[in-house]
Amino acid sequence: MPMSQPPEPAMTVSEMTFEQAMKELEEVVTKLERGDVALEDSIRLYERGAELKKRCEDKLKAAEEKVATITLDAEGNPTGTVPAETP
Repeated sequence: MPMSQPPEPAMTVSEMTFEQAMKELEEVVTKLERGDVALEDSIRLYERGAELKKRCEDKLKAAEEKVATITLDAEGNPTGTVPAETP
């Protein structure tokens, strides 16, 4: 009979910071790579991993957009930022 640990109460993915989502995603990948997880648990882990991956991608994209909107003066010095929503 396989030993199964009860699932820990998980924070919703939408509440996670990039770092929290990345850390949990790494844990999910490690568990799946070991291959010692029951099929149903593997499916749940895979689905959670997909959500975590999307969260990381979304947070990274938002950060990249913010960095891309930093304004520079004539000498190349940062002068402020422009919201990413404005062209």
